[in-house]
Amino acid sequence: MSYDPAQEGARMSFQGRMSYGDYLCLDPILTAQHPKSQAHDEMLFIIQHQTSELWMKLALHEMAAARVRIAAGDLKPAFKMLTRVARIMEQLNSAWDVLRTMTPSEYTEFRETLGESSGFQSHQYRMIEFVAGNRNMAMIRPHEHRPELVAPLLAEAERPSLYDEVVGRLRAAGFDVPARRKLDQPHQPDPQARAAWAQVYRDPHRYWELYELAEKLVDFEDYFRRWRFNHVTTVERIIGFKRGSGGTSGVNYLRRMLDVVLFPDLWELRTDL
Repeated sequence: MSYDPAQEGARMSFQGRMSYGDYLCLDPILTAQHPKSQAHDEMLFIIQHQTSELWMKLALHEMAAARVRIAAGDLKPAFKMLTRVARIMEQLNSAWDVLRTMTPSEYTEFRETLGESSGFQSHQYRMIEFVAGNRNMAMIRPHEHRPELVAPLLAEAERPSLYDEVVGRLRAAGFDVPARRKLDQPHQPDPQARAAWAQVYRDPHRYWELYELAEKLVDFEDYFRRWRFNHVTTVERIIGFKRGSGGTSGVNYLRRMLDVVLFPDLWELRTDL
């Protein structure tokens, strides 16, 4: 006989009750894919980017909570949140593996339907950079047609970044490190902060929480860099050196982004050890 879960108590009727699909609001999610061509691979392209945006939403959720905890000096919960952010970036890396199954000829079948849309215009990606501390105000301009997207980015640029709050923990521990002067500018290497971190790394048992916090940020940026690198190789594999659909120089633009460092003090201190 066929197995019937109801015989073991499983509920099989959900009339008037909340089901799995109801809780997750799956109807709007699963009907949000609208290919603009007849190309088979356009569905892959849409879903890969939509799911990436969902993962970025979760990353922002975790980063915001971690920043609050760090500012309050409650570091242990922040460790878990930052670990989760790194794993989210690992998940985003895996998405490129799926997209790379699409060949140049398959992408060409629907690329024109994208118009000038491009991942370059992802406001959530921009917000991840802003929260981390890479605040290039010129990058807000692609969102100017959507004031409701610009406002949160401008507000973020006026508050201490995740790394600013981390540096605040150094000050709270007695290290002589300056407060960040321009919140709306990318982080620049700071000799005092670098020296403080070097001291932390030379005596991790004494400064264990700061040491662990620094490594959580390095983990996050490590996976973030891999995500950027995989983006470059995926784009080169599929479109070569054509211009990006959003007007950037494509692969050359993405390669320039590889040089952007979110937490320069934490990387440069390694030379001092």
